[in-house]
Amino acid sequence: MNRQKQRITLTAAVAALVPLVAACGAEQAGGGSGGGSGTIGAAGPAVTGVHWSVDSVTVDGRTHQAPERAHMTIGDDGRAEGSFGCNTFSARAAVEGDRIRLSDAASTEMACEDMSMAVEEALARALTTGPLSAGTDGDRLTLTTADGDTVRLSEQRDTALHGTRWTITTPAVSGDAAHLTFDEQQGTVSGSLGCNRVNAEATVGDGSITLGAASTTRMVCEDSLMAAEKQLLGLFDNKIDYRVEPDTLTLTSPNGSTVRAVADQ
Repeated sequence: MNRQKQRITLTAAVAALVPLVAACGAEQAGGGSGGGSGTIGAAGPAVTGVHWSVDSVTVDGRTHQAPERAHMTIGDDGRAEGSFGCNTFSARAAVEGDRIRLSDAASTEMACEDMSMAVEEALARALTTGPLSAGTDGDRLTLTTADGDTVRLSEQRDTALHGTRWTITTPAVSGDAAHLTFDEQQGTVSGSLGCNRVNAEATVGDGSITLGAASTTRMVCEDSLMAAEKQLLGLFDNKIDYRVEPDTLTLTSPNGSTVRAVADQ
């Protein structure tokens, strides 16, 4: 995938990400300084702490399918983060009754050749230029702007750690795709480091995995592959932290080195 990347943090002066004005009417004065109850309505389902995948955006009566990677999560700490598809963003967030407000939004600025930037810009405007009315239907969330534009989202649950083939994306491996699969019944992990096959014991705890010593094949590959393989081998014979959210696995070794992988579809 070829991308022309220029990562720039946008300020409040950028039109697509201006601070949001406070909503009027039923909202109480001073109520927008932090996170709200995290629910839509008195007995509605929680919207905070959920990974929402963006399905579509409707602007000026035209509906566009959202970019595949577009998503949003509103944390209980009053922060929202996610992706418009190409660019990532973060913002302050308040959930108050059936309204969601994002403010102080900032985003990266990249040009991605594999998607329509016009659709991403429409999604960014819809999410960040004013208070949003929210409605839920099961695991689906609809956000509506004051002008009647809508963003439709659906809940995306975390992928199971065990039994999933995790393709490693960081560090980048240029040869055969490096991947790992955890077997719950056998208590093992196996896969490829990009050059050599690997097997080891794996005991999964609460937020951590204890990996045994790695047993590998003994092939010698080009220098770049061996360098990435050396970094991956640093995970083994250690107790490492792990996090799944929702189709991305992050492994962090005791020295702070991070390995990321995505679930094969």
